[in-house]
Amino acid sequence: MGRDRARLVTALERGEQEGGSVEFKERFSRDVHLADGRLESLVAQLRHRVLSGDGEAEYVLGVTDDGGIAGVSREVFSETMDVLSLLAEEAGAHIEDVQTWGTDEGGLVGVATIRDGSALTPGDDHIIVGTAGHVDHGKSTLVGSLVTGDPDDGDGGTRGFLDVQPHEVERGLSADLSYGVYGFDGEGPMRVRNPHRKDERAAVVENADRVVSFVDTVGHEPWLSTTIRGLVGQKLDYGLLTVAADDGPTKTTREHTGVLLATDLPTIVAITKTDLVDDDRVDEVEREVERLLRDTGRTPLPVSRHGVDAAIEEIGDNVVPIVRTSAVSLDGLDVLDQFFQRLPKTTAASGPFRMYIDRTYNVTGVGAVASGTVKSGTVEAGDTLLLGPFPDGEFREVEVRSIEMHYHRVDRAEAGRIVGIALKGVREVDVERGMVLLPPDADPTPVREFEAEVMVLNHPTRIDSGYEPVVHLETVGEAARFEPTDGQLLPGDTGETRVRFKFRPYLVEEGQRFVFREGASKGVGTVTNVSD
Repeated sequence: MGRDRARLVTALERGEQEGGSVEFKERFSRDVHLADGRLESLVAQLRHRVLSGDGEAEYVLGVTDDGGIAGVSREVFSETMDVLSLLAEEAGAHIEDVQTWGTDEGGLVGVATIRDGSALTPGDDHIIVGTAGHVDHGKSTLVGSLVTGDPDDGDGGTRGFLDVQPHEVERGLSADLSYGVYGFDGEGPMRVRNPHRKDERAAVVENADRVVSFVDTVGHEPWLSTTIRGLVGQKLDYGLLTVAADDGPTKTTREHTGVLLATDLPTIVAITKTDLVDDDRVDEVEREVERLLRDTGRTPLPVSRHGVDAAIEEIGDNVVPIVRTSAVSLDGLDVLDQFFQRLPKTTAASGPFRMYIDRTYNVTGVGAVASGTVKSGTVEAGDTLLLGPFPDGEFREVEVRSIEMHYHRVDRAEAGRIVGIALKGVREVDVERGMVLLPPDADPTPVREFEAEVMVLNHPTRIDSGYEPVVHLETVGEAARFEPTDGQLLPGDTGETRVRFKFRPYLVEEGQRFVFREGASKGVGTVTNVSD
């Protein structure tokens, strides 16, 4: 019998006792256990177990009330963990560790350790990196090897670590928009053995001196709105663009490059899969990347020739470092580690609180939850905020019930943090992506129209008056009508246009960057003047 299974046997032998810290549960169901009256009693039960165990309790899951091994499906176990996470949160505790074992019938049984206390003040240095690149160019595999430190098996094995789990998506309060996280302390990288384990990821956030979160984007063609939202809607510090050595830059690579650089995001290009080709091919692809960057008015800086120190000093201000990498041999990953450990945070924390909403959820027993990246300022539990604009252009007061980041409840959140905020005073159905949370003394003026300078990255013909693309500004994704000042815009043109949202107003400010797309047409723009 292995050590891990011995832990399960020990918990079963201790059994449920009136004043004990062990609780047996076959499963939790949102529909049953979070219904009226059940939530409060289950929270009280969990709190009793934690106190009985001097701050720690064990929930044995997938077993009957008398400790018999029942086993549940993976889907049921995910939902069970979802509910247990909510119960722990409501009880002022958190799930510190979960271990699972398979049954002979193919089910799962597990032991979850619940520990008292849930507050975490995120005072660490935290940068957010947006990843982009053509499908199959090794984006997720590269990040998987970075966060785990494990070499890939040559078949994308480390990519599997980054698949989103059903209970993470459905729960919502985790607000884990990033798809990978690792960190650094005084001794170097702090990696996670299994990014699926929320306790490991939370431990990095809690203990690292520098935390690095990766926000995934979509590499498939056609370019999906999710890609644009990941690059434009989050408060990113840096971009990481992958180009496969066996394929080279593609049309999608060029489009992603245009958006990353047009939004002035300091960017690193990683040439991936160098283990699949010879040195001559790597040199050729690096030259192709250099030409691509020069075509966009940027200066390429190959790290292999100029060194890490020069790249870290020069990144931004039109300089784009190029790093050769392989997730299989781990070549170049030490260079990326140095980048992410030493690069300064680029997003400022000054100014009043502001967060554009990216996702919304309804969590039974909690209510409406809005998630996104804090753009500026700070927010604390108990704060009163303004939420809007609603379709009628109005803002309404709401209260912050709780805040959660990377599976930990936090007392406050600062600029650059990816968080979920539980809101009191509004229904989840009334909260929409593209809305914004502001301080109560703000005086926001939502608009339907604004003027902008745009650059057409790609279009099959020309943009005429009346052109209606989807505009992606912050987390807004809305159809809009263009009225170019000169009547039309051709591919490659830069010009002025008036933009009018088709359906409703949003909070738009001068200087904000946006992306627009419609079919094969894509471009970027900057808000130059706002009208009521």
